[in-house]
Amino acid sequence: MTGAAPFVERFGLWTTERQDQARELVRRIDGGELDVVRFAFADQHGLLRGKTLVASEARAALWEGVQLTSTLLAKDSSHRSVFPVFSAGGGFAVPGLQGGADITLVADPTTFRVLPWTPRTGWLLCDAYMPDGSPCPYATRQILQRAVQQLESQGLAFVAGLEVEFHVFKLEDARLGLADSGQPGEPPRVSLLSHGHQYLTELRYDRVDPVMELLRSQLVALGLPLRSLEVEYGPSQFELTFGPTAGVTPADTMVLLRSAIKQICQRHGYHATFMCRPRIPNVMSSGWHLHQSLRRLSDGRNAFMPEAASGQPLSELGMHYLGGLKHHARGAAVLACPTINGYRRYRPHSLAPDRALWGRDNRGAMLRVLGGPGQAGTRIENRVGEPAANPYLYLASQLFSGMDGLQRQLDPGPSADVPYETPAEPLPRSLEQALACLRQDSGLCAQLGQGFVDYYCHIKEAEIARFNLEVSEWEHREYFDMF
Repeated sequence: MTGAAPFVERFGLWTTERQDQARELVRRIDGGELDVVRFAFADQHGLLRGKTLVASEARAALWEGVQLTSTLLAKDSSHRSVFPVFSAGGGFAVPGLQGGADITLVADPTTFRVLPWTPRTGWLLCDAYMPDGSPCPYATRQILQRAVQQLESQGLAFVAGLEVEFHVFKLEDARLGLADSGQPGEPPRVSLLSHGHQYLTELRYDRVDPVMELLRSQLVALGLPLRSLEVEYGPSQFELTFGPTAGVTPADTMVLLRSAIKQICQRHGYHATFMCRPRIPNVMSSGWHLHQSLRRLSDGRNAFMPEAASGQPLSELGMHYLGGLKHHARGAAVLACPTINGYRRYRPHSLAPDRALWGRDNRGAMLRVLGGPGQAGTRIENRVGEPAANPYLYLASQLFSGMDGLQRQLDPGPSADVPYETPAEPLPRSLEQALACLRQDSGLCAQLGQGFVDYYCHIKEAEIARFNLEVSEWEHREYFDMF
């Protein structure tokens, strides 16, 4: 349309802060600082997709947006389309998504980074919009934004810190031969950087120091709030922790962190994976522990910190929020642990939870409460997540659950001092069970939107169906000779 205002202006999609940040980015582009800019979008799996534009084109795309095919919303974890995108309604039953029609990515200029591992390359995180300027109903970052706004309307801010485990291996063979191609292709062949089982020993850390220093220098240059680098228990297993940030930022940090680590490692002959339990001898499962609290907007104080006389580890508000997390633990499980592989982590006495309960500073409990009177760092650590989770859905599940606890003043019950023996609702033991629990949780379905829940479950059920078609090594070993 000749003379029409740019997409961002036409639908009023930017705050004043974003407009100012966009103008600053244009100044840097015009100053010749960048050759290309990556416009990235976190899809339904929390994977970054998008387009790379030369700097001169990126300048205009800030206001006009970047067009991306909506078929990307139809992909399962093998990148197969599991919706009939060329049927009426595109298989989504959402007007505007039929026939592989475009969605528009609009950059959030406040997320701009220069990627330190690739020369003169900028990076922006984007939100997805429909042609009429409304948020794409399957854009998970906007689901979390909605949850954060609901909380802020109650005078509270969400604060979260990340504790992320993952594996880094030496890359021996990328498996790029013609016979290795597939959907998905063959996984790379790797070897260990350490034998493991020397948790937090200085000698083991020093042996992997070149990798740790590589990650540290690049992540700090990226501007992520890195706090510590640790050698975890298993072979080639690491852990990084990140300081608390507010609102959507913790989830933004996680999607960028995963992509950054994989890119940095690949460029230096390593393979990093956030898969929960790789099929490697003696491997240990990786978790993603989410530390969370609420902050009062009125005075900036931690709303979870209790009064000394209360005798509780959390304030009354904090206890109700905890009650919401516990009440919705089964329904929210699939959003914290969305892969078939992730459920191999839930084992008794394994530092991974197997039931919905809480405990005071107890690493066997699903919800570990830390702090107390006078401690500004009072918080809840949810230990249920896997590092492959979509961060926006994981965090949104916490907010929607916790806010329900606040509204209904839910009681979390007593602390479980023996979490693997205390009777409590069991967490789902498979992806299939977890999807059923989500569908049965009317509160979460209402907050996420029933249309989104149906969409998400359809994708995950397609993954389960493909898994069930494969003959596993266990089956072959068990039955091939005996029968």
